[in-house]
Amino acid sequence: MTFSIVARDPDSGFFGVAIASKFIAVGAYCIHAANGIGAASSQAKVNPYLGIDAIKGLTGGQEVEPLLAKLTGADEGRDIRQVHIIDSNGKTAAWTGAECIDWAGHKTNDGFSVAGNMLAGPQVIAQMATAYQEASNLDFALRLLAALDAGEAAGGDKRGKQSAAIYIAGEREYAELDLRVDDHTDPLPELKRIFDLTQTEHMLGFRAQMPRRG
Repeated sequence: MTFSIVARDPDSGFFGVAIASKFIAVGAYCIHAANGIGAASSQAKVNPYLGIDAIKGLTGGQEVEPLLAKLTGADEGRDIRQVHIIDSNGKTAAWTGAECIDWAGHKTNDGFSVAGNMLAGPQVIAQMATAYQEASNLDFALRLLAALDAGEAAGGDKRGKQSAAIYIAGEREYAELDLRVDDHTDPLPELKRIFDLTQTEHMLGFRAQMPRRG
């Protein structure tokens, strides 16, 4: 019921997750990220603890593939789950349970991963990956949003659309960017409208003055 991308920006080292779904408030349940550590999205019949424990494991220095195997192996509902993870080096790992509703699957890459379930078809994540790679000249947030746009243009969630979110973990302990559209007839344009508001001179100046540790 969802399509998402988890990624590490090679220029800044920031981590991001962008997600869309025909489900209310998808960003509240699925997104997990921490500055300097990594990011994850837990989706399908969502188990938020997969994302929570993925970040804990990465914080403890665990390798991404053994960590994912450990997390899914301990989850009795793993066949109806989907989760993908990226670590501080940009290594990725993903799981799509055998009972996730078609079309469901994932594509892992160096530096980013795309995944989705209950989609119009495999072209959704294929086009997301292509769009993200082709937008390498854009700001990190815009690359993530471009991936969502491409996924929706390729058919997206086959049931329709309702919510979307983007989260970027940067150099602070709080989010660099944390935007959600929880219930909307056309959530991606609304998400981009809100994003544009964060890019005004006033908001960028306000952001630059926000405190850091020390």
